[in-house]
Amino acid sequence: MRYFFILFLTIFLNAQDIYATFKVYGFKEANLAFSSSGIVKKVNVDIGSFVHKGDILAILQNDDLKATLQKAKAALEFAKKNFERIQKSKSVLDKQSYDKALFNLQTAKAKFKLAKANYEKTFLKAPFDGVIFYKALEVGDAVPGSLNPRVVFKIQSKSKRKLILHFNQEYLSKVKVGTPFEFSIEGLDKNYTAPICKIYPRINQKQEITAEVITTNLPAGAFGHGYIKAQ
Repeated sequence: MRYFFILFLTIFLNAQDIYATFKVYGFKEANLAFSSSGIVKKVNVDIGSFVHKGDILAILQNDDLKATLQKAKAALEFAKKNFERIQKSKSVLDKQSYDKALFNLQTAKAKFKLAKANYEKTFLKAPFDGVIFYKALEVGDAVPGSLNPRVVFKIQSKSKRKLILHFNQEYLSKVKVGTPFEFSIEGLDKNYTAPICKIYPRINQKQEITAEVITTNLPAGAFGHGYIKAQ
């Protein structure tokens, strides 16, 4: 009995609550912009929309680029068939005819690839599953493209959240990955606990250490504070 009391007392005396403040971020966040200039033809989402990776968020006017792509596709099909015909007759044709057909095929492939890339740039797609939390785009708007990109959507993970903690550097040796962090959010009457998953290897200008905690279903952008339960 005396042994367990001493053990408990040792743990109690060595335990330390380290104060930390934090801000909540989406586990993944991204600013989205078109890489091509043009006029907005269609907008498929709004603030609060849940999207899956690859979903089309907005489309620029692209009828001309679609026509160019179709023309390039037809030219590629013709070049393929012509090359296959000449290849079958290679033994009776001069090398110059064969080389010309091969060159035409390679050129057609390159033009088709370029036309497809230009056409696909008119579609803005979700880079991962998430929720749209910022929108600055309407049908008819002009977007400048990659030379002067303008953020038109912001997306974050649907429910997974990342807490960015700051605590005094004097406690660096006491905080480890896996150390519990007990915290609360300003405005929410509830307490949470989650382990520290990352400690940044750099001290900021305020002589603070930065760490991360991963959790779920908290409002991104919220602030809070808590105690790291160091041993």
